[in-house]
Amino acid sequence: MEINDFVKTLEREGELLAEVAERAGPDAQVPTCPQWRIADLLRHTGSVHRWAAAYVAEARRDPVPFPDPPELTGAELFAWFRAGHADLVRTLQEAPADVQCWTFLPTAPPSPLAFWARRQAHETAVHRMDAESALGAEFSPVDPGFAEDGVDELLTGFHARPRSRVRTPEPRVLRVRAADTGAVWTVHLSPEPARTVLGDEGPADCELRAEAGWLYAALWNRLPLAGPAVTGDPQLARLWGETAGV
Repeated sequence: MEINDFVKTLEREGELLAEVAERAGPDAQVPTCPQWRIADLLRHTGSVHRWAAAYVAEARRDPVPFPDPPELTGAELFAWFRAGHADLVRTLQEAPADVQCWTFLPTAPPSPLAFWARRQAHETAVHRMDAESALGAEFSPVDPGFAEDGVDELLTGFHARPRSRVRTPEPRVLRVRAADTGAVWTVHLSPEPARTVLGDEGPADCELRAEAGWLYAALWNRLPLAGPAVTGDPQLARLWGETAGV
């Protein structure tokens, strides 16, 4: 996907998140994040948007602490969220292609601008699912190519970091296969951070096979990682659900 595609997705997902959150109301519980209500979801995502925009807008080269969200409520909270989302979209649209700033995943798109456009599109899409869960609604569909990219970011980026808790005492292999896009990942688990390679690589102890959109939601722990999509050793799927939160 191109930078502009990610920015358009970010714009659409943020608008949908705000719309769904307003329908649910700020006090609604968020089942996919049991410790949160909708107000907490908006404060978190709005703070992330401002944090990300500052790296790009100010060409920040070093990490800075995550900002504390304001204790706003009601209409003021929704307006604050929308303002931060709009500013992030505008910042990414207007930033020079060669802007240099801090990023944080070991595998990333070819430029910092591409990194932040991609990361915030997925950040916002996943939290849009959280808002929809507060309504008890089915998740709005995502483009299969975007979903595939989100799975790739999670497997080759987030869970390649030392802080990932998805580990096994003995070497095990988890295969992830997107039935609609054809993408395949082989995730090598061990006491070390996961090592993910593209394609089939040797036998797998457990395989997840489903459409990319389902894999996207399930691997980000927004749907149960269970059912006919899981074959082989179900303990690896349970391990993911218990330890893969980021």
